[in-house]
Amino acid sequence: MTWNWQLSGWPKFRFDAGDMADLETRFLRQIGESCGMVKHLEQEDKTSLIISLISNEALKTAEIEGEHLNHHSLQSSILRQFGLQTDQRRIPAAEQGLAEMMVDLYRSYHDPLTHDSLFGWHSALTRGRRDLSSIGDYRTQTDPMRVISGPIHDPKIHFEAPPSDRVRVEMDDFIAWFNDSAPGGRAPLPALTRTGITHLYFVSIHPFEDGNGRIGRALAEKSLAQCIGQPTLISLAQTIDRHRQNYYTALAESNHTLEITGWLATFAATILEATAFTVSRIEFLIAKARFHGRFRDGFNERQAKAIARLFEAGPEGFTGGLSARKFMNLTGAPHATATRDLANLVAKGALTKTGQLKGTRYSLNLS
Repeated sequence: MTWNWQLSGWPKFRFDAGDMADLETRFLRQIGESCGMVKHLEQEDKTSLIISLISNEALKTAEIEGEHLNHHSLQSSILRQFGLQTDQRRIPAAEQGLAEMMVDLYRSYHDPLTHDSLFGWHSALTRGRRDLSSIGDYRTQTDPMRVISGPIHDPKIHFEAPPSDRVRVEMDDFIAWFNDSAPGGRAPLPALTRTGITHLYFVSIHPFEDGNGRIGRALAEKSLAQCIGQPTLISLAQTIDRHRQNYYTALAESNHTLEITGWLATFAATILEATAFTVSRIEFLIAKARFHGRFRDGFNERQAKAIARLFEAGPEGFTGGLSARKFMNLTGAPHATATRDLANLVAKGALTKTGQLKGTRYSLNLS
């Protein structure tokens, strides 16, 4: 089986720029809308948005690799990275390392890419690991680097990366291409095109012993941020996770060819969806600020606690909606009090009510 890095012409990927033109325009329009909306947020809400999006992105990029981290520890570590007040919990090495990488990505997106910056990310990601022979450096093992699945006696090989003795040269070329294709570089590329190539090119080399997927997604976000001149804060990993099978299928199909128009279109669609999701988050925060402006100090302690929990659940809301039973569990109120509090919130226009009897559910009224 022949892989893309074994083909004549590697790593000169081919694609139809015309097929990408509309997608590039849509992205610039979406990201412009997103940046414009952020300007209307109060600083506290803006900070809350940044922390929330970075935390969720970090959590999802780890989950894609099968690693389930503690959300509260991860968020606490990110808050500390920004110098913000948080609890004094002890942060495990995995959460601390990933938080460091994500915050460094946010702060240093504009810096040129170097071997040392990649090594720094890898060292952070693999902090506390004892099962790797190369930490903060490219892989050196002589065994083939393969992505496989299935039983040990009959594995399915999805991809095989270049041998370790080629990695340094391949990464020299990748870093040079990445910096040359940036705005102001010798051969700048449009945002979505450059980002799609960045991700595919990097994971095709698979330069590290572990962590290539997470670093590859971070590089995609760095590429986008450089192209628009500020951190994107898009929910890329979260969107990839929602369409994981399509993502891996498109990636697998691109492992054997240098013609990547299909891959670029697929990855561009993922970025557009991720950007739209971020826009919905910003809209939710703006609606939250307006909501509190309308009902300032208008709730009792139980009602305020339930409202805060609903906002914490985000635009998607509670799974199954807020019921009287959930209100009672949240606040410790007896049934009669819960029913009275909820009816009062509906009467004020803070909540909307749907269903009847045990099927009654309540939602935030953000219209």
